[in-house]
Amino acid sequence: MTITLEQLNAAPRAQAAQMLLGLYEHSDWIADQALNQRPFRSLAHLKHAMVRVLQEAGREAQLQLIRAHPELAGKAMVSKTLTAESTNEQSKAGLTDCTPEEFAQIQQLNADYNAKFGFPFILAVRGPRGTGLNRHEIIATFARRLHNHPDYELAEALRNIHRIVEIRLNDKFGITPVLGQQVWDWQERLAQHTDPGYAELGQLTVTYLTEAHRACAQRIAHWMDECGFDEVRHDAVGNVVGIYHAATDPQQAKTLMTGSHYDTVRNGGKYDGRLGIFVPMACVQQLAKAGRRLPFNLEVVAFSEEEGQRYKATFLASGALVGQFNPAWLEQQDADGIPLRDAMRHAGLCVDDIPSLARDPERYLGFVEVHIEQGPVLNEQDIPLGVVTSINGSVRFLGEVQGMASHAGTTPMDRRRDAACAVAELALFMERRAAQDGDSVATIGQWQVPNGSINVVPGRCQFSLDLRAPTDAQRDALSADVLAELKAICQRRGLRYTLEETMRAAAAPSAPAWQARWTQAVQALGVPLFELPSGAGHDAMKLHEIMPQAMLFVRGMNGGISHNPLESTTCDDMQLAVDAFQHLLDHLTP
Repeated sequence: MTITLEQLNAAPRAQAAQMLLGLYEHSDWIADQALNQRPFRSLAHLKHAMVRVLQEAGREAQLQLIRAHPELAGKAMVSKTLTAESTNEQSKAGLTDCTPEEFAQIQQLNADYNAKFGFPFILAVRGPRGTGLNRHEIIATFARRLHNHPDYELAEALRNIHRIVEIRLNDKFGITPVLGQQVWDWQERLAQHTDPGYAELGQLTVTYLTEAHRACAQRIAHWMDECGFDEVRHDAVGNVVGIYHAATDPQQAKTLMTGSHYDTVRNGGKYDGRLGIFVPMACVQQLAKAGRRLPFNLEVVAFSEEEGQRYKATFLASGALVGQFNPAWLEQQDADGIPLRDAMRHAGLCVDDIPSLARDPERYLGFVEVHIEQGPVLNEQDIPLGVVTSINGSVRFLGEVQGMASHAGTTPMDRRRDAACAVAELALFMERRAAQDGDSVATIGQWQVPNGSINVVPGRCQFSLDLRAPTDAQRDALSADVLAELKAICQRRGLRYTLEETMRAAAAPSAPAWQARWTQAVQALGVPLFELPSGAGHDAMKLHEIMPQAMLFVRGMNGGISHNPLESTTCDDMQLAVDAFQHLLDHLTP
């Protein structure tokens, strides 16, 4: 029999504690203490109350909780002494049907893990969607986490325990995150399209105007039609634009724009960008199903290009909407020598129509974007949603240091003109300099020695610079110091260098009124308010130049990793994002 939040809030203390039995393995004290926070406004409020109880209980209590859990496919499963909840979860994951080889592998992993960490491996085997991981996924995760630092792994075990509890709580209350599952399924199905050379490796890569990219656009447009958008079209740069008309006079009503990008980095994740397309689509689906209209038009844009992977034209798609498409980009060539102009023509796009894409800001209320955090902060805080205060400003460079290639055995150390060492010295300087600001970051993500050989002092070294900070002034000060140091290093070492600025994006503080709307939406769900800046760039940065913008972050799993196949989030967190977006829509008056 399922229970309701109203029953839990109204029940006598002892009865309420009985309702929550079995959530934490042999540790009912956690839910019992959380009852001190009644009345709960939502299940999300109850979940976080239990998270706080365990956070405040201290390390020894946390270790006791972890050690109360059985090993995966361990002795308790074999002897059938698991709790009913654990039996159900391990069975759904197929762990009761392991082959002898799989069982032996898991037993060895259990032994290695316990030897390293001193507690059993904990994994929410019902997974991000709640329907169960397969044995291959479980074993791969087990093996990967064996390499974690002990402190990180302790926190990861606790996060998985909270995910187990979240699913058990849904079962007790008869809750299914239907819209979160819908958003999950859209992303999984879209990830079936990937560029040649990556599909064979099981990797997700969708770069601008490839066959996989065009297939993604078609599928998004088809789903928009199914959701009930009144207009769905592909524009001149490949954006997919869906419009849900206002209740009265759509031609005169103002418009709220939202959306994100559907291209990916190479071997990337499934949720970066795409989450911000499908969350508002789920809201339109529900509005259309109920026959509801808003007092404004809702425009959802699936931006075709944000990552700058195939051509050096980052934010090409959102830039076109603010009138910043650079015609010189059309002559750029990709790695196969295909000019952007030809790629667009082959995709059926008309470059002559690009100037007409620029939006009139007077027709718009603003721009909002939902995005996976792409960082560890929300994950570490065990908080599902975060309100973004600002998007960091950034600048990127591609450079090359030129020295003298010479014999590695016969060239004395004090006579070398080593280009790679110069870049190494610069990297260490950047690490120290960015740390002085606290919230600045500096990265050399690409580093190549062309035609390098094991026995040759590097004569050339090609590298990238990525510099970011919360304000333009802070970014520019960081950039000036890094470039000055590069010059000084090369002069001291007798080297030459070239440097090309490839991208510069201004910091984009959230518009206070729109940030407040996200705040109200999050608080209405009973989720604790957490504010944070975005270190990553987003399409919202471009729209910020002509209209107010604000973003909502969704917690990522696996340490919040992004631009990586391990990028993930749960259908429960995606449900909360849909609910927050719907709250914003329902309480927005033009």
